[in-house]
Order: sequence, then C-alpha cells, then structure tokens
Amino acid sequence: MSSTNRNCAKQLFRGSFRVSVETVKKILVVDDELETRIFLSNLLKANGFHPVTASNKAEGLKKAVALSPSIIILNVMMPGENGIRLYQSLKQDDTLRQIPVIMLSTLDKETLLKCHNLYGYRQCEAYERNDKFMEKPVQAEDLLMAVHGLSVLGYE
Repeated sequence: MSSTNRNCAKQLFRGSFRVSVETVKKILVVDDELETRIFLSNLLKANGFHPVTASNKAEGLKKAVALSPSIIILNVMMPGENGIRLYQSLKQDDTLRQIPVIMLSTLDKETLLKCHNLYGYRQCEAYERNDKFMEKPVQAEDLLMAVHGLSVLGYE
C-alpha cells in the first residue's frame, strides 16, 4: 500500500472511531513479549492513541499509578509475577479498579477464569462490567474495536 493510501486509510479508520489529536488517550500495554508490545504500540499510535508500555507486573503497576491511563491492555499469562496478579492488584485499588482492562491470553476465557480461581481471585462485578477478554493472537481491528467500545461506554 502506498504511503498516500495508508494515510487515507488511517484517516478513515480514525474518523470511524472518532479519535482525534485533541482526544488522544493514554493506553498502558503490559506484556512480557517485546514483539507484542511493539505491535500494539505501533497499532495504537497509528490510530491516534498514546501507548505506554511495561514488560512486567511491577513496572505495569507503577505506570498505572503514575499515569492513570484510560485503558490497560494486559497479557494475563506472563512469567513470574504474572498478569493475573497484576489484574488482582488493579482491581483491589480504589482508583485503579475504575480503569477498564483488556486482557489478552493464549488461554480461552473459561480456562483463564479457572486460573483466576486457582490464584484465589473470583469473578467480580467490575470484571463483568468494565473489562474485556481477547484471545491471542488478537486481530488489529478487533482490538481497536474493543478500545473504541470501552471509550464510547464512558469508562475513561
């Protein structure tokens, strides 16, 4: 695709999602895989968002507290202090629990919920209302639609 066509496509895509320079939103991407962080950052930036990345639970929590992002995109199956633990920390904090989370996992949703139970975390109202689950590999259009959906619903 030529650069002119690519720019037209970006403008059309941004227009359909009503994202403009004036309404750029911070989105925190927490994933241990560098390639995924780069892909998601480039995708978000190309569509008018301001991505910030973190590679683990500690860094993700620190940036969530400092930046108060509009949305957090979280890989829930990271090694060590995994994403499920980060999700728990976010939902137990009075301020951070309001930030919607898009959880990415190679596991299906049912298996993921069983993992939550193993870690002692039960499904809660916030999970049902504010958060979204998506299986990896995530399609660019699907992720952008999820981000847009959370934006339109007024969770920002």
